[in-house]
Amino acid sequence: MERVSAFDEPLKKLLGGPTAKVMADHLDLHTVGDLLHHYPRRYEERGRLTALTDLPLDEHVTVVAQVADARVMTFNGGRGRRLEVTLTDGSGRLQLVFFGHGVHKPHKELLPGRRAMFAGKVSVFNRKLQLAHPTYQLLDVRDEDEATEAADAFAGQLLPIYPACKQLDSWRIAKAVDTVLPGAGEAVDPLPASLREGRGFVSLPEALLKIHRPHTKADVAAARERLKWDEAFVLQVALARRRHSDTELPATARRPVPGGLLDAFDAGLPFTLTDGQRTVTDEIFRDLATEHPMHRLLQGEVGSGKTLVALRAMLRVVDAGGQTALLAPTEVLAQQHHRSITEMMGELAENWGLWREAPLDEGRRPGDGRAPGGSHRGTKVVLLTGSMSTAARRQALLDLVTGEAGIVIGTHALIEDKVKFHDLGLVVVDEQHRFGVEQRDALRSKGKQQPHLLVMTATPIPRTVAMTVFGDLETSVLDQLPAGRSPIASHVVPAKDKPHFLDRAWERVREEAEGGHQAYVVCPRIGDDTDEAAEKKGKKRDAADDAEKKGKKRDASAGDAADDAEKRPPLAVLDVAAQLARGPLAGLRVEVLHGRMPPDEKDDVMRRFAAGRVDVLVATTVIEVGVNVPNATAMVIMDADRFGVSQLHQLRGRVGRGSAPGLCLLVSEAHEASPARARLSAVAATLDGFELSRIDLEQRREGDVLGQAQSGVRSSLRVLSVIDDEEVIAAAREEAVRIVADDPALERLPELRTALDALLDKDREEYLDKG
Repeated sequence: MERVSAFDEPLKKLLGGPTAKVMADHLDLHTVGDLLHHYPRRYEERGRLTALTDLPLDEHVTVVAQVADARVMTFNGGRGRRLEVTLTDGSGRLQLVFFGHGVHKPHKELLPGRRAMFAGKVSVFNRKLQLAHPTYQLLDVRDEDEATEAADAFAGQLLPIYPACKQLDSWRIAKAVDTVLPGAGEAVDPLPASLREGRGFVSLPEALLKIHRPHTKADVAAARERLKWDEAFVLQVALARRRHSDTELPATARRPVPGGLLDAFDAGLPFTLTDGQRTVTDEIFRDLATEHPMHRLLQGEVGSGKTLVALRAMLRVVDAGGQTALLAPTEVLAQQHHRSITEMMGELAENWGLWREAPLDEGRRPGDGRAPGGSHRGTKVVLLTGSMSTAARRQALLDLVTGEAGIVIGTHALIEDKVKFHDLGLVVVDEQHRFGVEQRDALRSKGKQQPHLLVMTATPIPRTVAMTVFGDLETSVLDQLPAGRSPIASHVVPAKDKPHFLDRAWERVREEAEGGHQAYVVCPRIGDDTDEAAEKKGKKRDAADDAEKKGKKRDASAGDAADDAEKRPPLAVLDVAAQLARGPLAGLRVEVLHGRMPPDEKDDVMRRFAAGRVDVLVATTVIEVGVNVPNATAMVIMDADRFGVSQLHQLRGRVGRGSAPGLCLLVSEAHEASPARARLSAVAATLDGFELSRIDLEQRREGDVLGQAQSGVRSSLRVLSVIDDEEVIAAAREEAVRIVADDPALERLPELRTALDALLDKDREEYLDKG
């Protein structure tokens, strides 16, 4: 029987059942290796008191402090007793409280001048931070046995403080680490010897010893440098192997066809492409011309022309006889893309998508004289959503399977099993973060061969940023706005502190409308959430339309509960629209738009707004991406603190799309010193979407770059940060590419293969493969 490595030993065997169960249930630690990779969050210097001024509310913390005073209080006529202990670190104070029978032991031990470690959850009572019934460990004990134990704990110069939980304190984790630390000697080192020696890294066993039991700050630095490299390098090897395997997959090359639809489209453009648009398009065209699938991310500022770039790529594929699919997250956005693409294409688009347009000229039949997807007269542009009539849906499906439609624009309805393509050559995914990986993969699987993939995003969310930094996708960046775009002024409106500011906001909206322009008012909620019965009876809709209600859930930085524990319900479209129409915007043409409206109504409202027949559109985040009305110059975002950085930037991008300046007002009742207000101030301070993306990432962290970040899983990165360690990541990528090119199967590096197997369990590997 093969001997189990010490690294793979179950914790239960070494620590006992109860402790092992707590570690498994609350810290996701199951083996010796798991615990050895549970690194200290920080270190206390021996003899230094912990700062008490920056304790995070509602988090479980460990502090090292000195007792300033302690007193027992009585209540309920003397029947109840409460021990209040005040801690100090020389600059701040923290109160501890113990009740009932829990008073006796700490009353005897926590005397003024005594020093100890305390662990508990930070709460507020009478506007003061406190720890209720914290666990503690004395550090200046007098008992000889306890003194020996404390001396052992402080044998090193630094005291590690571990990520802990209510059920298991940091020092108990430290004791458990002491038990398993000998197993560090059997750690399998993933770094090739030449790389490790060339960069002067300590060995992995030595790094684990130094990270857990350092004697100096230099020990910590050396360990962290090595462990960062492990995380970056192993992940980069995984991504490099994925990229290498992509080059082995066959795909149909889509090469240029002179005199085709693309040339005709370019000749009819009423403007000149920006240098950035030309550069990015050239990168995409080079990829499309290869016999391996493109896997490219198109990042661009709001309004930089990503849709135009994507359309040119789609026309290249249609010219080459293939079909293209643009996957949009909501029905409103799908309709908007359909409308804008057919308008951009003009006569080149045979627009049968809405089935309410005039029929084709007499004697002209679909498919006359054309190769699949297109002809010299144009190509059919089809819209496919879940709410279409049966007849329209049947026709659309027929157009796809016969190749009549060169361009199809749709929602989740595109990925259903019934949807078949004649020859799907390119998949364009708009706003990647609104789709699950499985959904994107389902569409990509519909090609005869692997279709080329282009992912578009305006403001990358954390997982997209992380994967981009790690280099899984080839990246094209559009950072140049077309000529004629106007600046957008952004301001925070503190509605609670200064209600007259909100009054002025509505005056500004009225001024814009009276000047011939239009405005958006955005609310977090629709307002009819209780009408579930009506929702179930409604016609079949795309699931994506309900994404607007869940927008704040996918943006972990949205709506800090700690900002205001008694927050009122979010403002709703239906309520706000009625109040505005009766009050500050009386006399203006105010209408609503949200995802629960029937598709015909939504389309009608958007058409009339685009035509200037609506002054103010009160909407949910259904207008977040893709909506293009150049005459709209003002936007008021209600309860702006309920949205995340990325959403706010996307929403703001709906104004300032014409020649007139744009105005975005971020209305919030959040306290001036709250994280939510800080977030809003950051959005108001810059129009740079890439900088905002970084701020967003700093606030929300990376999530699990090999798992679904939006599901709240714990990050697989323990010491590596994609924000701060880009140089490490870039260097690791170079090494990984070199090694994988030389040995794709890693046959000569079994230790690296073992590390990959540990990082990429089956689910994560499948997720990465689908990425």
